[in-house]
Amino acid sequence: MTTTDHEDPLHETMFHIRQVAFERLGRWIYLGWHDMARTGWPSYLHGLIVFVLSLLTLRIALTDIFLLPGIATTFALVGPILATGLYGISRRLETGHAGTLRNALCAWRTASRCLWRFNLLLVLIGALWVGISALLFHLFVNIEIRDLSDFLHYVLAQETEHFILWTLAGGLLAALTFAVTVITVPLLLDHEVTTRTAILASIRATGENPVLMTFWAGFIGLATAVSIVTAMAGFIILYPLMGHASWHLYRDIIEVNSNNVVQRT
Repeated sequence: MTTTDHEDPLHETMFHIRQVAFERLGRWIYLGWHDMARTGWPSYLHGLIVFVLSLLTLRIALTDIFLLPGIATTFALVGPILATGLYGISRRLETGHAGTLRNALCAWRTASRCLWRFNLLLVLIGALWVGISALLFHLFVNIEIRDLSDFLHYVLAQETEHFILWTLAGGLLAALTFAVTVITVPLLLDHEVTTRTAILASIRATGENPVLMTFWAGFIGLATAVSIVTAMAGFIILYPLMGHASWHLYRDIIEVNSNNVVQRT
């Protein structure tokens, strides 16, 4: 099934937003796996870094259990940032050359100021959410929670209206973050555009492909859940898979008018 172009009125001289067939989701995963297999250890190194960072973050969260829910949601914020190197590798593979760690490091070294500012913004939002989440738990949880088992008991056995509200708020934040970041980071890496332009393109791309993007977000959520269940070890494989596949998502959905947008080298 072929894709059709839909011109984005916000950036009609810069981009075409494609309405992509649902079957492409499986193609993104296949291409992501192929990129990961071709690249080898530089891709897995990204996953290993996320694995270590996840364990350290969990260790910090368990020292104050009220930090745990906020930190869990923050994964949705920092994931696109850490994938920058994977995007650089997939971009290199498109030219027929081998993907190397140098390509990943080059993606960070040559990143535009807009990309750095956007990444910093995501980090600040994540830190703010962790703080707000911890404050809400301190204010509304009226029983003593000393460890993870107490926390799970509270969630599963107590009156949890406040926790449900928090979950809805966290879900809304994650959904908004997904819409804002799914195209933004690879677009800022690939072309000389402003942060505002990239964010609007990402939002429009999500809006033009709502069902497909919902299932893609579900895949990311499932991969993250599997990684957590495996004591974070799943990230070693699944994180680079998500990163490489996300690059092919970007390539499929965004068509850039090269006459009006400068490509980064």
